[in-house]
Amino acid sequence: MNKALSIFIGVLISTSAFAQSDPNLGIIPAPVSITRANGNFILDKSTVLINQSIDGAKSADLLNAFIVNKAGFALRESKVPQPSQKSILLTSTGSDKLPAEGYTIKVTTNQITIVGKGAGLFYGVESAMQMMPDKIADKITIPAVTIEDYPRFSYRGAMLDVCRHYFPLSFIKKYIDHLAYYKINTFHWHLTDDQGWRLEIKKYPKLTTVGSSRNGSIIGNYPGNGNYLTPVKGFYTQDEAKEIVKYAAERFVTVIPEIELPGHASAAIAAYPELSCFPDRDTFVSDKTPWAGSRKGKQVQQTWGVFDDIFVPSENTFTMLNNILDEVIAIFPSKYIHIGGDEAPKTYWKESPFCQALMKEKGLKDEHELQSYFIQTIEKHVNAKGRSIIGWDEILEGGLAPNATVMSWRGEAGGIAAAQQNHDVIMTPGSMGLYIDHKQSNSPDEPVTIGGFAPYQKIYAYDPIPKVLTADQRKYIKGVQANMWTEYIKTPEKAENHAFPRLLALSEIAWSPVERKDLKNFSEERLPKHLARLDQMNINYWVPTPIGQSDKALSGGDFTIDLKVPVKGSKIYYSLDGSRPSENAFLYTSPVKVTVPPGEKRLLRTIVIAPSGKRSVTTETLLNNSAPEDKTTTKK
Repeated sequence: MNKALSIFIGVLISTSAFAQSDPNLGIIPAPVSITRANGNFILDKSTVLINQSIDGAKSADLLNAFIVNKAGFALRESKVPQPSQKSILLTSTGSDKLPAEGYTIKVTTNQITIVGKGAGLFYGVESAMQMMPDKIADKITIPAVTIEDYPRFSYRGAMLDVCRHYFPLSFIKKYIDHLAYYKINTFHWHLTDDQGWRLEIKKYPKLTTVGSSRNGSIIGNYPGNGNYLTPVKGFYTQDEAKEIVKYAAERFVTVIPEIELPGHASAAIAAYPELSCFPDRDTFVSDKTPWAGSRKGKQVQQTWGVFDDIFVPSENTFTMLNNILDEVIAIFPSKYIHIGGDEAPKTYWKESPFCQALMKEKGLKDEHELQSYFIQTIEKHVNAKGRSIIGWDEILEGGLAPNATVMSWRGEAGGIAAAQQNHDVIMTPGSMGLYIDHKQSNSPDEPVTIGGFAPYQKIYAYDPIPKVLTADQRKYIKGVQANMWTEYIKTPEKAENHAFPRLLALSEIAWSPVERKDLKNFSEERLPKHLARLDQMNINYWVPTPIGQSDKALSGGDFTIDLKVPVKGSKIYYSLDGSRPSENAFLYTSPVKVTVPPGEKRLLRTIVIAPSGKRSVTTETLLNNSAPEDKTTTKK
């Protein structure tokens, strides 16, 4: 078996049994179509694995390794099927008629046929593995079915910010494994920002010797109620970055690097102050910001936010950025190079005699047009290297660069405007739940976050194609992405907690047709089994609260509390006496009837405990039977 698949197989081996009554057979994201037939395929030791695809050797290895762990035996492999021999056949024959990344699965009583090539075959194998129930007496019974599947969007992405906090290479690989398992095909790697420069650039070594380390970080929400006084450091060598690119490519995931410009440049400017409009000015630090070490000179930022010190649009800056991008392009073969472009304050440009003279020389009417000039200058260089730029929606300001793709994060307006100008768009609006660093519930148990509210249900409800666009304009919406900014995410464990289950909801809105979306089926049938898989793998996912519980107050006298577990094998404990529930509270086993006398209230509190011992946040529901004359509102 190819060693490059070994870690990825670990993502797959503990898939739980899926109820075969589920119309989606437990598959996430839901396929385009599933047609049931009569009978079952019995997978046992007599089954042969046949690979006749042009590029399916790794997928065949993956499937056989999965079966070893699932069933306890390996399948004999062959190139040629024998008459009446039970087999699993991987083939590329007919794949030329499928949409890009598409596949088909046909299960009969005698054969499972998976048709696809490249990513399509890989995704077909993944879906086949997800639909396999647990073995019974050394046999796995798979229902006869025909599946036709292909993605709604060509770009299905997840962004990870490694600048605010550095994450080890092992975690990056693990993260990519999960993206691939859920057919998310783009890993957007946010590598540079005010709080750290994380990629080795050989021509400019101080970017990492200076820019990859900061002396401390604020404690709590901005501007901070203290400072950890602990250095945060780390960067990826070019060899490590190439290793990630290769690792991802073997799983059909494209890595898009982001080099932020012209704003979010404090770390680069700390390394090379001449990149600033005012090289001799100290980095501005608010008196309200707790700081570790000296406040003199150019600094890598220790707090979060937007800072005035941005790149000066000089020939020296463009030369340096072009040289940096040349090294980046040599590492990353992706079509896109992300150049940021967001949150670039114009204060220093307005104060700079050089910038004002440049604007006059170039005939630019304001600093927004200066930003457009900056982005277009960079774009020309990137285009000359055969690549395209992608940037946050601020790159629209002052005029959009000719070939740029827009990533719409400040709501949908930027994406709509870009599509109306015939530019490609990736929808990633934070207001629609796609900022997965936001909190996942309103429970006081939620960890410190930047704010916002983005439960997986909010992501699931989002349609990335705005209805205001015409049919012709909609074709410019190329995909959707979730973003994880890490100001308040310091460890891989917390990153996992923010990512799951929200990335599973993302995968379905990115892949499945709108008409196949079904939140009830997703939440109650499929997600509990997939979360049980994550639980067995010791992934620190966010344990959902009980299905069916409201976090809003309920009015009345008689209540029936009807709940379902959100993770297969988990338990719900509840209290009505005001205490915080634990294993010492009541175990929920069936619907509970609660009577609240007139004028009284009860506070229902619940917690979910998964088989591994992981716990949900505490959820509260106020049961209120106010007397008719009582017009007061009780606050939680």
